[in-house]
Amino acid sequence: MNDRTCFKGFVLGLLCASTLFSRAAETLVTVHTAKKGAPIPATMYGFFYEDINFAADGGMYAEMVKNRSFEYTPNALSGWKVMGRAEMRSDGPFENNPHYLRLQGTGHPEMWTGLQNEGFFGMGLHAGADYRFTVWARVPAGKPQMLKVQLVQPNTMAEHQQLAEVKVVVDSPEWKQYETIIRSPRQVEKAELRIFLADENGRAWTKEICDVEHISLFPVDTWRGHRNGLRKDIVQALYDLRPGVFRFPGGCIVEGTTLENRYNWKHSVGPVENRKINKNRWMDCFPHRCFPDYFQSYGLGYYELFLLSEEIGAEPLPVMNVGMACQYQNWEREDAHAPATEEGLETYIQDCLDLIEFANGDTATQWGKVRAQMGHPESFGLKYIAVGNEQWGKFYFERLKFFVERIRKAYPDIRIVGSSGPGPDGKDFEDGWKAMTDLKADLVDEHFYRPIDWFQNNMYRYDNYDRKGPKVFAGEYACHDNGKKYNHAGASIYEAAFMTTLERNADIVEMATYAPMLAHVEGWQWRPDLIWFDNLRVALSCSYHVQAMYARNKGTHVLPCIQSEKTPKGQDGVFSSAVWDENDQSYVVKVINTSAEDKPVRLVMDGAKRLGKVATLTLDCSHYEGENTVDNPNSIVPVENYAEAQGNAVEAVVGAKSFVVYRIAKEGRK
Repeated sequence: MNDRTCFKGFVLGLLCASTLFSRAAETLVTVHTAKKGAPIPATMYGFFYEDINFAADGGMYAEMVKNRSFEYTPNALSGWKVMGRAEMRSDGPFENNPHYLRLQGTGHPEMWTGLQNEGFFGMGLHAGADYRFTVWARVPAGKPQMLKVQLVQPNTMAEHQQLAEVKVVVDSPEWKQYETIIRSPRQVEKAELRIFLADENGRAWTKEICDVEHISLFPVDTWRGHRNGLRKDIVQALYDLRPGVFRFPGGCIVEGTTLENRYNWKHSVGPVENRKINKNRWMDCFPHRCFPDYFQSYGLGYYELFLLSEEIGAEPLPVMNVGMACQYQNWEREDAHAPATEEGLETYIQDCLDLIEFANGDTATQWGKVRAQMGHPESFGLKYIAVGNEQWGKFYFERLKFFVERIRKAYPDIRIVGSSGPGPDGKDFEDGWKAMTDLKADLVDEHFYRPIDWFQNNMYRYDNYDRKGPKVFAGEYACHDNGKKYNHAGASIYEAAFMTTLERNADIVEMATYAPMLAHVEGWQWRPDLIWFDNLRVALSCSYHVQAMYARNKGTHVLPCIQSEKTPKGQDGVFSSAVWDENDQSYVVKVINTSAEDKPVRLVMDGAKRLGKVATLTLDCSHYEGENTVDNPNSIVPVENYAEAQGNAVEAVVGAKSFVVYRIAKEGRK
């Protein structure tokens, strides 16, 4: 043997050792393509809406006027500044909103009577956009008066505060709604609405009276052009996620701090000007994030929420009060819970039955007729109802049984969701599951807002759940880092990894909704949140992109997915799940690397001979504390690419803290 032969042998040995080392370090993911598992429910992925963080008024609900009907308490003029002669009165035309403002001219040529609204953290105006101004008004003496309606920028160094002006002539002694369109000449982040009273020629020296009520300003370009509509950019983001289920309207909002201020769906339907407002329980729940003028106008009510569900393609899941206020607050008060008897709970039980009738009932029924009058004679097709939010213990169980009995009797096809309490483990959780099983609830709602270490220890949470009892609804969940409760990339990668246990166990997990859904950057009380926004812009969080990557690649059936090494509890590693998509004949494999190192991965489609085109979608979360903001909304976004298949396998390297979706076409498809 010569030196050259020895050298070649040495090199070959190194190469073999390198190959063996590479294979040893490689994560093998074997997908058994011939063994289609459970169908994946259409409701598997969605989100949860609650009016927290100014999600409704000042957020998704496109109304720009704060306290439009002068009903905030104790200050009926909250959000308003008045000038000249203005008097608050309470014998107005709407039973549930009786307050209105009486404006009377000063009679002086340079002293104006008027009012100005600050909006919700200002009013965001887009350049060239049209805004619909409406007002209910009257002139008691019958002499026409003019309202000079202006968009203004009060905090400006420019010579003129006024951005645009239109004129409305009020000409009736009876209450009547007036409408006009005003266009913004430029983009302004914090504008306000100003109204001056003038005579019919536009002069200030009138002495006449004009009463005004329910003053409103909406963008004309709302979601699908609806009047009393929703903010288009926010709803577009919801639509783009392709959700399967939409849970609403809470949450703790449903409970209320007392039963008196629980969410009452019957106050949220009918003519918008007569919907009774409610104190928002998040107003002063957290002293460190207190907003004393946070109310629910109910302009975004149950009709709008059902309609939104329909238009974004999601099953509606309303949550109803079970006759109990929040168990964390004021529980010792008598008004915190109704008696645990069928008679004592009748109001709350009937609310559930009436809601189902509102959603599904024929137009000849009492509440089906209300729905039809609001513009939707067809049924909304409600299939689910949740009773109770985060209640626990015998107080809840002994009340829920009456709801289950009555709903089953009246509407046997409606699926009932019960609660396992506010936490994902412990005695209350275990008692909740036992009670829901005994009561034969269809689904059990689990909640877990937890730090990263909890998610690390629950990556296989549903693998061993009992398949004989109720289905699982992961109704509120989000991950946060210890001491870092915001939507940073590092927390999102653990949400992605955790969702593999949802997907693998689609036979028991029927639906899951990330929560909360929305947050105003200036008005939040809780975080992390799915979508952040200000008055003009929207930022999709890293968590949003994780949800979208699952929802848009949901597939139709689970495929068995076996990893060569299962990551131990409490540790970082590689996590995976796989589905078959009947729609485009593709295998979809999701691989998440939670570790701080790149990981070689080999995907083997066992049962397939050759594979077609392999498309990849990668969310790189290696910038651990990175996040998307309204100033930098695209800092971390999924990136599309392609990979090469070799026979029935795909060799890849999954980057540190990365989530990759592989959409693999079946042989012969491109």
